[in-house]
Amino acid sequence: MRLVIAISRTSTLEAYYTTVHIAYEALLAKHPVRIVEPWDFEVDSAGRLVTRAHALDAVPEDREALVELLANRKALRRYVELTPADTMLLRVNPLDPAVLAFAQLAKLAGVVVYNDPGTLMLTGHKGYLATLDGVPRPATMVTRSRATARLFAEGQAHGVVIKPARSSGGRGVSLVPQPRKQHGFDGAFDAARRLGDGYVVVQEYLPGAAAGEKRLVWLDGEVIGGYLRGRAPGDFRHNLARGGTPQACAITPQDHELVSSISPFLLRDGVWLAGLDVIDDRIVEVNTLNPGGVHFGDAINGTQMASRIVRHLERVHGRRIATNVEAQHP
Repeated sequence: MRLVIAISRTSTLEAYYTTVHIAYEALLAKHPVRIVEPWDFEVDSAGRLVTRAHALDAVPEDREALVELLANRKALRRYVELTPADTMLLRVNPLDPAVLAFAQLAKLAGVVVYNDPGTLMLTGHKGYLATLDGVPRPATMVTRSRATARLFAEGQAHGVVIKPARSSGGRGVSLVPQPRKQHGFDGAFDAARRLGDGYVVVQEYLPGAAAGEKRLVWLDGEVIGGYLRGRAPGDFRHNLARGGTPQACAITPQDHELVSSISPFLLRDGVWLAGLDVIDDRIVEVNTLNPGGVHFGDAINGTQMASRIVRHLERVHGRRIATNVEAQHP
C-alpha cells in the first residue's frame, strides 16, 4: 500500500499532529508515504492524474525528524501517478475546492479516498450535525439571519455559543450568557459571520462545559480512543490551540450509545475517520476534515490509535486489491 496524504501546508506541521502520527506509523509498517500540498496536483497531457509529492520511504529517527524533513522541504520530491494501488487521506482544513476536485478525480480513477470527497463539503459543515435525527445534541440552529438567531438565543436558559459554520480551532467562537439582555450578541454574531461561508451556528450552552469537552476519535463505526480537553485559563473554549489542556478520560457506556446513534449517518455519508466532541452526554460538534487528538489520547490514555488507523487502512486496501484481481480474473 502506498499512502498519499493531502495536507494544507508542510511548513505548518507539528510532531503532535494526527497527520504526522499516521504517516510515521505507515512508514514503520513499511508503507511508502507521499505528502501532497494543494498546488501539487496535475492532470498531464496524457490525461493522467499526477502529483509532485514529498516522498518518504525510510523511517525517520522519530516524528520530530519527520516534521523536519517536510517542514524544511528536505524530503525527496517525485512525480507520482495516482492509481488504484494508492490510498489517499484528505487532511486539508480549511477545505480547498481544488483539492476536493482532484480527490474526486482520484476516486474516479480507483484510488481509495478518505473521507469521501463527494460528501466532505456536507459533513465538514457544522450544519450537518443539526440535521441528524435521533442524535443527542444541544438545541442548535444555523442561519445568516440576525433576527432569527436572536429569537432562538433568547429561548436558551443558559445562554448560547455562537460560532462560524465553517471554521476550526476556536476561531470566531463566542459565549453569550444572557442573550435576552443582548450583551455581546451582535458582536458575537458579526464575528462568526465574517468567517467561513457567512453562516452562523447558534447553539444552546451546556453547563457541563465547565468540566471539559471530551474528544472521541471515531474510526469506521467505533470509538478507538479519546481524551478530555480542559478550558484554557480565563477562556470558555476547550481548543488546545487556545490553551486548552489535554486530560485523561474514560470511554463510558454513554459515549458508546452516542456513537451508536451517529455512526449510521457517518457511514452513510462516506465518513471513515472523525472527531466527535461531547459535553453532557451530547455531541456538540462533528469534525471530518482533519480530526485530531491521536497524539494526546495515546500519550495520556495509553491507546495506540495511529497504529489502529494504519492497520485498518491495510485491511481495506487488501480487500480492494483482492476484489480488483477477482474482477480481472473471474
